[in-house]
Amino acid sequence: MAYTTIKIQTSGERFYNITKPIQDALEKILTNDFPQSKSGILHLFTTHTSCALTISEAHEPAAAKDVENFLIHLAPRSLSFITHTDEGSDDSPSHMKSILLNQSLNFIVEDKKIILGIWQGIYLAEFRDSTKNREILAKFVPDRP
Repeated sequence: MAYTTIKIQTSGERFYNITKPIQDALEKILTNDFPQSKSGILHLFTTHTSCALTISEAHEPAAAKDVENFLIHLAPRSLSFITHTDEGSDDSPSHMKSILLNQSLNFIVEDKKIILGIWQGIYLAEFRDSTKNREILAKFVPDRP
């Protein structure tokens, strides 16, 4: 089984709700590669070390903003021990924040839809200031017939 690459362009540090692009990619995978399948597991993985994947509240935008600010509070750029600044002052803190979240997520798929809680959304948490082209690898594993 192959995987699909989902490309997301970011423009600065924040949480990007990627629920729809992920669901769209799942539908394409199912149509092209598994036309008989309606259920299984969707695996997502980001190959980057300065962003992360997470699930958070998607109903109220202020909730995501609060989590963004919480992570900035945990790993500010002003920490005196930071030495890794090759790509700027956001370099080392971006790696610190990414290890607190996830590089991969797994979802149950039923009736060709990702199962999420009523308020949940899938987010790409970008921790760099500059515009980035992020890649998320998606692999669907169908249930056995």
